[in-house]
Order: sequence, then C-alpha cells, then structure tokens
Amino acid sequence: MSNLAIMPILIPMISGIFLAFFNKNIKLSRLLAKALTIGNLVYVSYLFYRVSQEGSIILETGDWAAPYGIVIVADLLSTLLVLTTNIIALAAVWYAPYSLNTKQETHYFYTFYFLLITGVSGAFLTGDLFNLFVFFEVLLMASYALIVLGGEKVQLRESIKYVLINLFSSILFVTTVAFLYSVVGTVNMAHIAERVAEVDQRGILTTISILLFFVFGTKAALFPLFYWLPRPYSAPNSVVSALFGALLTKVGVYSILRVFTLMFPQQETNTHELFLWIAGLTLIFGVIGALSTTNIKLIIAYNVIPAVGFMMLGIGINTETAISGTVYYLVHDMIIKGALFLLVGAVVILTGTANMKKMSGLIHHYPLLGWLLFLAAFVLAGVPPFSGFIGKLLLLQASFSADQIALSIIGLGCSLLILLSILRIFIQVFWGEKDESLKPNKKLARQLSIPISFLLFFSVALGLGAEFFYPTVEKISNYLMHPEQYIESVLRGNP
Repeated sequence: MSNLAIMPILIPMISGIFLAFFNKNIKLSRLLAKALTIGNLVYVSYLFYRVSQEGSIILETGDWAAPYGIVIVADLLSTLLVLTTNIIALAAVWYAPYSLNTKQETHYFYTFYFLLITGVSGAFLTGDLFNLFVFFEVLLMASYALIVLGGEKVQLRESIKYVLINLFSSILFVTTVAFLYSVVGTVNMAHIAERVAEVDQRGILTTISILLFFVFGTKAALFPLFYWLPRPYSAPNSVVSALFGALLTKVGVYSILRVFTLMFPQQETNTHELFLWIAGLTLIFGVIGALSTTNIKLIIAYNVIPAVGFMMLGIGINTETAISGTVYYLVHDMIIKGALFLLVGAVVILTGTANMKKMSGLIHHYPLLGWLLFLAAFVLAGVPPFSGFIGKLLLLQASFSADQIALSIIGLGCSLLILLSILRIFIQVFWGEKDESLKPNKKLARQLSIPISFLLFFSVALGLGAEFFYPTVEKISNYLMHPEQYIESVLRGNP
C-alpha cells in the first residue's frame, strides 16, 4: 500500500520520457498527453480519498527505515496540493494545442510539461529536505526549457534573469541543507523536527531558518525578492505562463509552511514578526505593480505577488484559523491564477496583442470570454460567496484576533485594488466601442473557453461548497499545528 505514495511522481515522469519518442507526431502526442494526464488525475483523486479516510501513507524507499532512507510522505496537505496541481495540468494540456504552434509542440513541450508536474508533485510529497532540493531542480530544469520555447528575443532575455536568480537560490539552498546537516545530523524533515528541539544551538538554528526562508521566499516571490517574477512569467507562451503562475510560487509557499510549522515552530519569536512585515510589504508592492502597467499578461503576473502576501500573513500569525486561511487561499489561488493566465492568454491569441489600450469592445465578438473574466475578477478579489472570500475571511479573522489591525486594513485595501486591476482589463478590453477591424474567430474562442471554464468551475465550487471543503482544511490546519503527528507517522509508523 505504501507504494501508492510515489505513483503521482512516477506517472508524470514516465509519461514525459515516453512522449519524448513521439515528439514529431503531434496528433498522437496530444492524445497521449491528455489520456495520461486524465489517468494521473484519477489516480491522485483516489490517493487523496484514501489518505483522507485512512491517514498518511509513508513510503520508505528500498526498505530503509526513516530517518536513514528516503521517505515519501502522502499526508492530507501534500495530496490535496498534488490533486490541485493535476486539475490545473489537465486544463493546461487541453489548452496547449490552441496556444502553441507546431514548432513549439514538436520541441518536446509535452515532455517538459510532464517533468514540471513531476517536480512540483515530488516537492509536495517528499519527506526530506535534500530531496526537496532535488525536486526543486527537476521543476526548474523543466521550466528553463519551457520559458524559452518559441525562441523569441524577449523570452531569451527574461530567461537569463530567471535562470540566474534560481541558480543563486539553488546554491544557497543546498549550502543551507549542508549547514543544517552539520548541526542536527539528518536531512529527514521529521527527524530534523525532533533534533532541533533537542540541540541547544538556538542562534545557529535561527540563522539556518532565516536562510531557508530567504531561499523559499525567493521562489515564492516575497518582498523584496519578487522583482524577478513578473516579466519571466508573462514572456513565455500563455499555457506556460499559466503553469508557472499557478504552480511555481506555490511550491515556495508550501515549503515555508511545511518548514516553519514542522521544523522550526519554536523559533516563532525570532521569525514570525519578520514574516508579518514581509507579508504587508508584499501585498502593497504587488498591487502597485498590477496597477502600473497596461500589459494584460503583466497585470496577472503582478497579481501573483499580493496573493503570496495573503498566504504569508497566515503563516506569520500562526494560529489554527490563520493556517486554515493560508491552506484555503493556497488551493484557491492555484486554480484562479491558472484560469486568469489562460483567460488573458486567450485574449492575446485572439487579438495578437497584450496591450489593453489597443483593444476595445471584445464582448461583442466573444461574450463568453468577457463574462468569464468578470467572474474571475470577483473570485480573485474575494467577493462573497466565491473561494477567495472564504480564504480571506479566515485570514482577516485571525489577523483581527491577533491585534494585527494595520495588516487587516492593508489586506482589505489590497483586495479592492486587486479587483480594480482586473476590472480595468474588463472595461478596457471587453467594454466600449466594437472593434470593426477585428476578424473574430469564434470557434477558437470556444475551444479556449473550455479549459478556462473547467478551472473556474472548481473556483466557484470551492466557495459555494465551503461547508463541504472546510472540514478538510481545518483538519490539515490542526495537523500542521501539532507537528508530533507528522513525526509519529514518519518515524514510528503511526498514521
């Protein structure tokens, strides 16, 4: 039964290698990629159901018991995030043929797409810090290839910045893991959690925890480390932007959540005050960026940043309600960012420009796309009863309870400005005079709307069905706030 835990990593990895042999046969590649993605989604749904009913599934690879061997930990949080990843992956693989040209598809798009899913799923499921680094590298290698797919000048320019910043953070990551190993003598997360509590090296461990936060904060695009994100996320093809915006920064947020609830919870007085300051500044600067541009892909890319600020607010407050809000917001934001990147990508594909000043009255040609964007704006901004509202309500409740009044006001103000930034696109691009020079392609618009509607369905369901989803999120929050449950299940085999 424990082998169930590794399949969400093996299925996309083998799929990616398998599809490399059919890269010239586009029709077969598309068909196989869709079938394999659906198969993986069905499997991950079953795994999530098993974990929610029976508890965590732990795989000790090669029968080497933890903490000496490599462990894969499928707990409720990791399987929920892997399930969300595969929902986004299915929308992306359906969208890809209408977004990519023949040359891009034959340049191993589907291979790198599956390797990206492998890296993201592995990062969520791994139970040791060194393999978290390894899976970060797998997803980064795939993202390096995807960002330059198409070979345009702007992609090559932005890829240099993207590669250099991630190379620097990877070097710092592996150095910090080595530093931590020299202090506690293990890289197993559960064992580190035990050893950190035993070792009387508070100063060194605080330094290590800050270094890890710096690494994950760079990948999550927190203030002031977000400067690299907007243009590399908006430069690639729309389907690649959707995968980046929905998944990559969330792996950084997940890592911060896991590390600071499991391994360094006792460092709270030294670290969590810093987290709150960074959360507030990330919210403010992200929203300013979103309002400062007329490029619709850049507006959505900048909106990735304040979302991370909201999640950091919950991690900084570190109460059960706050962590529930962070987990709810994390799942919500993965789905809605995927939908928004696909939406603005559809507008760019249909009009040939990302500058909203060059567009007008698109709702006359593409009414469904217009109303999908209007709905997505309300979901993103947290208008009741959509999913963004549930996550923000929990975070603001926790924030007021912790007497963080200023941060609560910043959060509320930023929510209104986020709504404004998306409504600017709706008013400028879809409202106004009909553009008679545009030759509409309604068939292509319908095809592009299918994966967008698929993701928005989950966003709306997550809000309207909050009573159904919230007990699971509450259970995850309770689990994270009591790390002894994770330690028991990994080191002593008690699920």
